[in-house]
Amino acid sequence: MLNQFLTFGGLMSLLIIGMGGTIASVKGESGYESALSIEEIIEISGIREKIGSSIDTIDLMNVDSTLIQPSDWKTLAEEIERNIWDYDGIVITHGTDTMAYTASMLSFMLRNPPVPIVFTGSMLPASEKNSDAPLNLYTALKFAETGIRGIYIAFNGKVMLGVRASKVRSMNFDAFESINYPLIAKLEDDIKILHIPRIYGDEFSSDFRYNHKVLVLKLIPGLSGDVFEAALKIGYRGIVIEGYGVGGIPYRGTNLFEVISKISREIPIVLTTQALYDGVDLERYKVGRMALNAGIIPAGDMTKEATVTKLMWILGHTRKIEEVRELMGKNLAGELTRVF
Repeated sequence: MLNQFLTFGGLMSLLIIGMGGTIASVKGESGYESALSIEEIIEISGIREKIGSSIDTIDLMNVDSTLIQPSDWKTLAEEIERNIWDYDGIVITHGTDTMAYTASMLSFMLRNPPVPIVFTGSMLPASEKNSDAPLNLYTALKFAETGIRGIYIAFNGKVMLGVRASKVRSMNFDAFESINYPLIAKLEDDIKILHIPRIYGDEFSSDFRYNHKVLVLKLIPGLSGDVFEAALKIGYRGIVIEGYGVGGIPYRGTNLFEVISKISREIPIVLTTQALYDGVDLERYKVGRMALNAGIIPAGDMTKEATVTKLMWILGHTRKIEEVRELMGKNLAGELTRVF
């Protein structure tokens, strides 16, 4: 494992793109809502005095991340592509609730970016006393100065590969963890690089096609196959099941297995796990092998955010089941430990 401090000198040019979120929020009569510009956040945080690089800003939107829609991912990706050759690094401030979804989708839309693209935000607004915004913004900007290309999330002094990060705490400052993948860096006296991720291909490419008609269903005892039939009827083009443990589909006391076996011939059904770590292994148990035989596509050890956004991105390119299966099992942006 790489274990070193990186210190960077000279003037670099960084861009911060604002999307809103808690970091930009102020308290109003109806509760917190996004209102601050990036320049206001920078001024409150005192970041310019701490960063040697020049910083430009773009306020692309200013919304609570609960309101983020798939079309916003495309808008952000297009804005990044317009600016990517003019800066040494790009930081995006974003609400935490959907940050991992946005970072994951952009990992597929913007493959092999030539510069670091770093998401960050905060659990307390920048305008609040003892906010975590200054630390998170500083960490993101310092990592952007490293020049280590890729898409990342910087939070609570940690840097994670964006397509491997999940929000695991709703209020604690240590809100994000890297799932089934090593931390990229952490902030000590400077940025300490722990792992440099593999780049999947050399050339930067952008592809903004997607189909957002993906439904996520959590497997619980008693779940009926009827909901899958309803999803097909109303036009969903793919389903992600959050299953138990290493994976499997019940075949006793329910019509679920029978219905999934039928529907999986019409739309892709991907199985991930409700467990946070380790992923699925459908070869281990009989219920898992039966799921494979029924046409289920395993998600491996991808995060739920990567699984959902990858399926959306793939469905923007093909609806052929076998092609979807092949691409889901291919490592496109570092989202999988093992290909299948």
